[in-house]
Amino acid sequence: MRLILFDIDGTLLWTNGAGRRAIHRALLDEMGTAGPIDGYRFDGKTDPQIVRELLELAGHPDARSETCVTAVCRRYVDLLTAELAQPTQVTKLYPGISELLTALEPHEAAGRAVVGLLTGNVEHGATLKLRSAGLDPARFVVGAFGSDSGRRSDLPAIAAERAGRKTGHRFIGADLVIVGDTPDDVACGRPIGARTVAVATGFYDVAALRAAGATHVFQDLVDTPAVLEALFS
Repeated sequence: MRLILFDIDGTLLWTNGAGRRAIHRALLDEMGTAGPIDGYRFDGKTDPQIVRELLELAGHPDARSETCVTAVCRRYVDLLTAELAQPTQVTKLYPGISELLTALEPHEAAGRAVVGLLTGNVEHGATLKLRSAGLDPARFVVGAFGSDSGRRSDLPAIAAERAGRKTGHRFIGADLVIVGDTPDDVACGRPIGARTVAVATGFYDVAALRAAGATHVFQDLVDTPAVLEALFS
């Protein structure tokens, strides 16, 4: 049985900057500064990590305060809700995603796969983004989120433990497959021996993802049979 864990932003979908706009405003509302956000990269990071690093870069005295980081993340979810409800907002699934998720259903029904999430989004934010793209969050059986830990490297073990409790199967090593678009997605699974399927639909190209050590790399996830072979090889 394989535990297949999908990243969200840059891998499954694109929200046209809604998350960035919401975090920017949340930082201003709660902390009075968003730091050097215009030149700061979000990809591969957890929401709490983003908040903390931007506050540190701004020299804010409460940058390490868990209470403050939590407050910003809570405000962010409220603002993200509003952003995604805007009549001009367009959230798009990347090409091949619907087909791939459909193709995985027989493997799940046969007990060959558990499909879940591994994302830096806080859980409520992840739910909002999935719904805005027309995906039912319940379609993903388990998940590990930025709200579970601000360190992405903690998330594979959290997802594996949750999947184990749900299925009675112990997921170790190559039983875990992480699907993501950044070198951080590749790196986070390395300590527990997870395999990675990297996709260049985010801000990293195929060469960069290969250099990061991904097990398999695709330009996109359109070729469903090839992606399935990579997931189960």
